[in-house]
Amino acid sequence: MATETKLPVTKTSTAPAAAGTAWQPFQALRNEIDQIFDDFGNGFWKRPFPSLARLERDLSKNFNAPAVDIAESDKAYEITAELPGLDEKNIDVKLVNGGLTIRGEKKEETEEKKKDYYVSERRYGSFERYFALPDGVNADKIEATFKNGVLKVVLPKTEEAQKPAKTINVKAA
Repeated sequence: MATETKLPVTKTSTAPAAAGTAWQPFQALRNEIDQIFDDFGNGFWKRPFPSLARLERDLSKNFNAPAVDIAESDKAYEITAELPGLDEKNIDVKLVNGGLTIRGEKKEETEEKKKDYYVSERRYGSFERYFALPDGVNADKIEATFKNGVLKVVLPKTEEAQKPAKTINVKAA
């Protein structure tokens, strides 16, 4: 039976590379299509579709990041990410400039030697996800746990944020 491991949530003052900028796939696609039309007018036949390889590379780079589930309860927000094949030592959770960064890196090498064949494979990859913290999160009490390949980050709400919304009656003037 796997045990749950608590991960440290560290605070740093430097912004991550992707801080404040969300990946916009449609904007990237539009820019590439604009570039294709520009290339068409400026010697398209000399080098057709040079930017498509760059688009494919950029798209595949962003799909390596794991999908996450984000849920809200009365007392906290919860971010859950499935990270199969990773250990807690390969996961880094940081609180940076009003946001939460989750990073991970996987290094896997397998080698198989038999009488009539030899196979050696290597897989390397890393990801980084950045989440802007909503108002009302108690940053000092954020906890991260890792169990069975699932990372769970709990962002508790402050007492003020847990209060129910106040309804204000509207009177006719």
